[in-house]
Parts: sequence; structure tokens; C-alpha cells
Amino acid sequence: MRSENKKKKRTWLRVTGILVLLILIGTGVYGYTVYKSLTSAVETMHEPIEREKSEKRTEQITLEKKEPFSVLMLGVDEREGDRGRSDSMIVLTVNPNQNSVKMLSIPRDTRTEIIGKGFDDKINHAYAFGGVEMSMNTVENFLDIPIDYYMQINMEGFKDIVDAVGGVTVNNDLDFNYEGVHFTKGQLTLNGEKALKFSRMRYDDPRGDFGRQLRQREVIQGVLKEGASLSSLTNYDEIFTALGNNIKTNMKFNEMVDIQKNYRTAAKSVEQMSLKGSGTKIDKVYYLMVPAEEKQRIQNELKTHLELN
Repeated sequence: MRSENKKKKRTWLRVTGILVLLILIGTGVYGYTVYKSLTSAVETMHEPIEREKSEKRTEQITLEKKEPFSVLMLGVDEREGDRGRSDSMIVLTVNPNQNSVKMLSIPRDTRTEIIGKGFDDKINHAYAFGGVEMSMNTVENFLDIPIDYYMQINMEGFKDIVDAVGGVTVNNDLDFNYEGVHFTKGQLTLNGEKALKFSRMRYDDPRGDFGRQLRQREVIQGVLKEGASLSSLTNYDEIFTALGNNIKTNMKFNEMVDIQKNYRTAAKSVEQMSLKGSGTKIDKVYYLMVPAEEKQRIQNELKTHLELN
């Protein structure tokens, strides 16, 4: 049961991987009251790290100059008295010159060197060993790109965000039942709990994970549409509270404002990337082994998108 819950949480992070753009692009700053509510949410979310910039950058990026940047999103299973576990990792690269975003999901079982520990392990263990900074350093080493920002996400709280924007409208192309809910074909309006379930189902879909990804994109688009609509602005305080309660980031308020001004069109084109590998067991522990040529392919694509080549 515990393993199944983890799989569901990892699935939901894919659905909300673009949420950073909802925060920065969908809301904007409209009037003093909204501004005050937004700054309060950002203060709650802001959690700086020790390093000022990535070691893979000679100079700190300047968002005012519309330079491409990257974000590591960590989906964390938070627990009382425990650091929690990073069950999901997504890297976003944002290029305003190409008006595009690339989104790479890194499987939690991917075997790589844990930077700061000096040995190979599952990539998601970096968070358990050393928190956000060790995760950022390990992902940087694995992908050979700078990681400029992080967002730590309490995945279970995302149903609150869907509810805060008033639910989402999706187009469902498959009639199915999942966890006690019947999802009929056609246009559906879903609350947070049903949106979670809608995006989770895979095994009863003849298209498998491809079908699930289609539903995930429906939810993503629904959240973005509602978050950016004028009607949702009347509920901005609840939206910002839901974001503040479930997200931690090293982004500062002025950086968010710069992104809102200079990068908003990038959200119009979001490309999902996949990392291919093969499963194997080492000392009875399962790992995903990514071939060198596959890793090089991903690295080259991300470097080009960040204009590092």
C-alpha cells in the first residue's frame, strides 16, 4: 500500500510540474491588495540555500536580461520529525528567446553519484542524505547543467491548489472508474480530489502511460487556464495561501516579478522529455541504469536549450 501511495504521488508531480509557471505567469500583480497577498505568500515560500549560484556558472544569471534558467522541482513526502523523502524530481529549463519550456522527469531509481557522499545510489536518496542542496548538486552532476533554482513541493497539498482555482475543466476521451469515481467521456469539471484520481489511472487504459500523460496534460492546462482567468483573481487569497502552504523555493520576490514580465510567453510551448534506461538489481536493490549515450543526448538537449553550447 505504501509503495502504491508513492507511485500516486510521483504521478501527481508530473501533473503539477508546470505549476511554477502558474505562480509566476498566471497571477501577475494586480493592485495593492493582491500585491500584499502575493508578497505574503512569497515570504512563506521563500527558503534560501547557502550557495549564491551554481558552480557550473561563471556568473550568476540575470533574469532582467532574459537569460535562460533552470529549476529543480522536488516532490517531497513530508513527515513529522523527519526531513521527508524526495519521491519525484523534475527539471525545468526555461528559454524566453525560444519561448519554450522543457520538462524532464528523472526516475527516482536512477543510479548516479551522490555528490557530497562519494558513492553511487538512487538519485532521490540525495534529498534524504543532504536535503535540497545535495539534490541540486547531484542533479547538476548527472545532467551536467547548472540548476539555478529549486522548488520543494508537498504533493498531497496540490488538491488544495486545484480547489483554490475553483476546480478544472478537462476533456476526457476514455470512460473509466477509478477509486470509487466514474469518469464519463466528454467535458468534466473536477475538484482537487477528483483531479488527482483522474490523473493517476493507468492500468485500465489500453494506451498505458501514454493515456495517463494525456490526462495529466488536460489537468495542467485546466489549472493554468483557471489560474490565469479573471474569475480566479477574486479567489487570489486562497490561491496564494494554498501555494504558500505547499511550496518552498529560493526564488526571491523580485526574481518572480522579472519572470512574470520577461518569461510569460515561454509557457505557451512546454515539451516533456523522457529519460530512457533499463532496470537491474545490484546487491538485491533495484536501480534504473541510464546508458552513457542516452545521458549525453539529454545533456546536449538541455545545454542547447539553456544556450550553454
